[in-house]
Amino acid sequence: MTYAEKQQIIANVVAVLNQSLIIEPEYTPPPRHEDGGNSVEMLSVRECAETIKGLSEHTVRNLIYKNKIPYVRAGNGDKGKILINKAALLDYLEKPT
Repeated sequence: MTYAEKQQIIANVVAVLNQSLIIEPEYTPPPRHEDGGNSVEMLSVRECAETIKGLSEHTVRNLIYKNKIPYVRAGNGDKGKILINKAALLDYLEKPT
């Protein structure tokens, strides 16, 4: 098999793969503060993972542990429920790395 034949096979495979890919539209965040900027929406770790496609609860907990996103605990001590400001989470995820 010649080099040109190999290149043609690779080009054909790439073309087939490109045709089979499902391209999803880019994520467009919803408008945030509909009441003039005074609204604060807090999410649990699970709600964060459900809100952002591809984000797991484990990743959210790691972001909290590494102090990448702010959070509050509602309840007593280490057993309190972790709440994350939705706007702060989206701001962190939107900023370039």
